[in-house]
Amino acid sequence: MSVEFWNGNMAAAQAARLARVQVVAAYPITPQTHTVEYLSQFVNDGELAARMVAVESEHSALSCCAGASSVGARTFTATCSQGLQLMSEVMYFTSGLRFPVVMAVANRTLSVPVNIWADHQDTLVNRDAGWIQFYAESVQEVFDLVLCSFKVSEDEEVCLPSIIAYDGFILSHASEPVRTLTQEEADRFLPPPGVTSRPLLDPARPAQFGEVLFPEWYGDFEYKKDRALSGSLSVMRRIFAEFEERTGRVYGPVKADGCEDAEFIFVGLGSMMQTARFVAMKLREQGERIGVLSLTAFRPFPEEEVRRALGGARTVLVLDRDIGYGSAGMVYPDVTRALYHAERRPEALNFIVGLGGKDVTPKTIERCLELGRGGYQGRSVFWPDARGPEEGIPYTEGLSV
Repeated sequence: MSVEFWNGNMAAAQAARLARVQVVAAYPITPQTHTVEYLSQFVNDGELAARMVAVESEHSALSCCAGASSVGARTFTATCSQGLQLMSEVMYFTSGLRFPVVMAVANRTLSVPVNIWADHQDTLVNRDAGWIQFYAESVQEVFDLVLCSFKVSEDEEVCLPSIIAYDGFILSHASEPVRTLTQEEADRFLPPPGVTSRPLLDPARPAQFGEVLFPEWYGDFEYKKDRALSGSLSVMRRIFAEFEERTGRVYGPVKADGCEDAEFIFVGLGSMMQTARFVAMKLREQGERIGVLSLTAFRPFPEEEVRRALGGARTVLVLDRDIGYGSAGMVYPDVTRALYHAERRPEALNFIVGLGGKDVTPKTIERCLELGRGGYQGRSVFWPDARGPEEGIPYTEGLSV
């Protein structure tokens, strides 16, 4: 084990290299492009024995990975934003056929207006495509979660694809010290690529994939996929425990800090939760009881851990770096659903922040807490860093956050 200074895209690529991926399909899109460029360099330099496939679109990239997975290859790709939406059709195809493809997504908002910076709009609109979804807070987590995702996805009880999402530019292009693994350590953690008992396309043993299914049986297959995705939580916990034994680094479906006695608890995804944790720590020094719950896994949704962590709070402040237009943020409904049948149900409020890469600063987090202290106030969704009449900030004026 050594310490390297990597950006998030390099961390994802190095983890895929250590996983000995056999097929990488690539199409460039900012801010993901470096991920597959690094992998291409590894292949060119003889550091990775993989087939590097340059395709004509993101739709083709995921189609290529699905095809390679159908014959048992360990596969990897990366994308974001509009590219992920172009893949959307194939995302359902991949999960429906139970192909354990792993994909890195350097989160970037969706157009229009045109914007290349980070929010979680791209992955969260695909939250129900049947893929496992991990969200990284740091470059270290990008590296570790990519490695773990291969083992989770390929587990015989799961056989489903995974996304590892990390904030574009904030993590994809920023460099941090990363405690890495040697190839030997990675090989001891991961099974050899291509070794599986799941059904594969093999001329020697003909099988049919992707057949037409009539209504009488369709729901049964959907039930099995849903059960496999929900059941991957227990597999995830087991694999995270093994990873901790080997590396000393602790992971779980959620990361709870100071939630045991907290009056207010921030909940959310991605790098902004480090800022929320910084604010909570400073406020605790002043005697305030503030907690933070960061969701490492968003699909499957870790309902049990969320309910346990939030049950004692007075108010839950859900930070959404996304918007489900005409409703609320997309994390908020799952949090409130988890709390609905809790023995003691805290109030839950939603804060839409950081869209299009707007910085989520300590002042942003403090503003959310300030609004949260006032409770429901006739609405549950707030835009604390936006300009508009409902927020009390005229469009002609700026907001310093």
